Amino acid sequence: MVRNQKNKRKLEDLAAERAVLSGLCQYGLSVSLDSDYLESEHFTDPTNQIIFGCIKKVLEKSNKVELSSLLSAANQLGCYENINNQEEIGFLRSLFNFPIHEENVSIHAGKLAKLGIAREVKKTLAICSNKIDEVTGDEDINDIISLIETPVLDATSKIYQGSDNKPEIIGGEITDYIEFLKENKNEMIGISTGFPAYDEAIGGGLRRKCVDLVAARPKVGKSMFGDAVAMHVSKNLGIPVLVLDTEMSKEDHLHRMLANLSGVEINTIASGKFDNNQLNTEKVENAANELGEIPFHYVSIAGQPFENILSIMRKWIYQEVGFDENGRTKDCLIVYDYLKLMNSTSISNSMQEFQVLGFQITQLHNFCVKYDVPCLSFVQLNRDGITKESTDVVSGSDRLIWLCTSFSIFKLKSDEEIADDTDENGNRKLVPIVARHGAGLDDGDYINMNMFGKFGKLVEGQTRNELRTKSTIKDTGFESGDQQPADIETV
Repeated sequence: MVRNQKNKRKLEDLAAERAVLSGLCQYGLSVSLDSDYLESEHFTDPTNQIIFGCIKKVLEKSNKVELSSLLSAANQLGCYENINNQEEIGFLRSLFNFPIHEENVSIHAGKLAKLGIAREVKKTLAICSNKIDEVTGDEDINDIISLIETPVLDATSKIYQGSDNKPEIIGGEITDYIEFLKENKNEMIGISTGFPAYDEAIGGGLRRKCVDLVAARPKVGKSMFGDAVAMHVSKNLGIPVLVLDTEMSKEDHLHRMLANLSGVEINTIASGKFDNNQLNTEKVENAANELGEIPFHYVSIAGQPFENILSIMRKWIYQEVGFDENGRTKDCLIVYDYLKLMNSTSISNSMQEFQVLGFQITQLHNFCVKYDVPCLSFVQLNRDGITKESTDVVSGSDRLIWLCTSFSIFKLKSDEEIADDTDENGNRKLVPIVARHGAGLDDGDYINMNMFGKFGKLVEGQTRNELRTKSTIKDTGFESGDQQPADIETV
């Protein structure tokens, strides 16, 4: 097949197609695609479509693409004869030597995705035009409008959802689903965070396909919150966790987790002074051995474009998590600390902060839906969040609230609240504001959180209302709502 840009049709770019294929062959899953949803139909050359399908097949099991693995994938997909000739083998070999910088692959991938959308729109408009040409004037006005509306809706559904989204009978496979539920009993619908009151408030832990948001002011402890959840999930449940961090170093996380496991203060560990005490040395070394067995994965994403972050998550799922026999992603958790302004090829310099955060939460939500994974993400409170507890205390709050499954505020308690709850119940509180799958908490109620920063620990306490009930029982000897006996008259 002759691949010549001089003979190119409109709305195609064969050079960009070759660049993307070369980038995938040379860099594998390390490459950052502008569109995480690049599909075969985004390539106009039929053989390029086949090659892309083979590359995707290889990358399901390996991070590295080789000529032999491509041919093996082609054989598995039943398209070996299409590329097993001198011309195509020569083209395949050239992909591994084509000069392409890793960071430029995303630009070409984005171009292919946009051209694909344009072709889909053009095709849709042609269909609409042909249907309109058949109008006689005897039709109802709504029927005429539907000639345009239906194909446009079908096209936009494919563009934004990545599938046909064909309606189906909701109870069509209900029997199989009931059997699945019976065979897979679980006390927790999602993944437990290690904070029971929080799990219950949001509706049974962190669920697949969902982004749960926790908002906090700087230096309140959102990173420690994320580490606490990650430690519980990876250590106690044995489920792989990926922590994406925009600020803290790997060493800072290590010191915190070693302190958490050993009971030795963070600064004592960070300074190496634990070695001055034999008992502390043993505790830290035992903690280090334990930490080495925990599926806790960390990566710094500071300064990285958002597309790179999506690529990192995808690569981690393929390499460290994997899929079950039905193609479903195995249990895992992504902790994103935290959503903030960052570069992206899809973000213009003119976009405001709320628009950038809106873009990010949209992409993050779409990723979780596509790969069927849960995500606990953090976001920064604005200054209003110091005193207010509502959904409008974060930039881009509308889009964030639309797409998150739960939204909670993690903040310092007021002096009055600390005095009311007593010091032993901590100086922080967790307030679930939105919980689509859970009951949340009553207005004015919150979960007490006690942070032991020196030891990298965050401990959940009772809710405010539970403390009030307990106090009532202690003072009266009766549970709140119980009828107390009438005073006995003394003689």
